[in-house]
Amino acid sequence: MIVKTIKVSDKGQIAIPQTIREQAGIKKGDELVIFESNGKILIEKSHRVSAKMKDHFKDLMRFSEQALKDVWGNKQDDIWNNYLKISKTKI
Repeated sequence: MIVKTIKVSDKGQIAIPQTIREQAGIKKGDELVIFESNGKILIEKSHRVSAKMKDHFKDLMRFSEQALKDVWGNKQDDIWNNYLKISKTKI
C-alpha cells in the first residue's frame, strides 16, 4: 500500500503521484472512473470497471429473468390477460 498526501487545486483538480500511477498502471490518456461512497473516494481504470460490471450484470440478469418468469408466468396473469382480451372486443 502506498500512502501520499496531495492538495486539491482551486478548480478541484488533483495530481496522482507518479509512484501511485506506476503501481496502478495508469498512463497518459487512460480513462479513469471515480466513485464516492460515504465520504470515501475510489479511482479505478475504466476498463477494469467495465469487466467487473459485466460479471455483476450476468448475475443480475439471471436473477431478474427468473424473477420476471415467476411474476409473469402465473395463472393470475393468464386470467387477467384473457379478461383484457374479452373487454377490448366488447368495446
